[in-house]
Amino acid sequence: MSRYLNVALVTVLMLLSQSVPAEVLAKWTAGRTPPLALKDSQGRMQSLDQYRGQVVVVNFWATWCEPCLEEMPSLDRMKTAMDGRKFAVLAVNLGEGEARINAFADKLKIYFPLLVDRDGVAKRDWKVQGAPATFVIDERGRIRYFHVGTLDFTSPKVQGKIAGLLKNIKNISDRKMQ
Repeated sequence: MSRYLNVALVTVLMLLSQSVPAEVLAKWTAGRTPPLALKDSQGRMQSLDQYRGQVVVVNFWATWCEPCLEEMPSLDRMKTAMDGRKFAVLAVNLGEGEARINAFADKLKIYFPLLVDRDGVAKRDWKVQGAPATFVIDERGRIRYFHVGTLDFTSPKVQGKIAGLLKNIKNISDRKMQ
């Protein structure tokens, strides 16, 4: 009987850990930021280098990934809330075609760049092991935080980390003006 109880307990814990989205971005300690240069779903080239001087969220996702679908609206809400600030979102799709990506964006009304990683080079370079995977890049182009799994981008913990990086940009520009 205790074996069945142990199996049931492990099963319940696994289900709970999968259904409760984590809201903590971990500090990045795994080295330099890999390059990122891909075409977006509209055929325009996008490069992480274009966004120097801004805080950038790089999110790896796919339309077939249920957790990705759950978090995408909160990512869009955060982007909208950050309008007018030095903030950008680059969502890197894992291997799907432009038509599917554009249909998804139209359905969910997503308005940030959706990059296409058809051959998996960005996934390999960024060592993405699961989806969704999120990286937060500072104004100098360095990865500062990461998370694998679903995030609520509107949560105070996530927004607090982003705000801290944005505040750093303001402090640097204030010092330069003095």
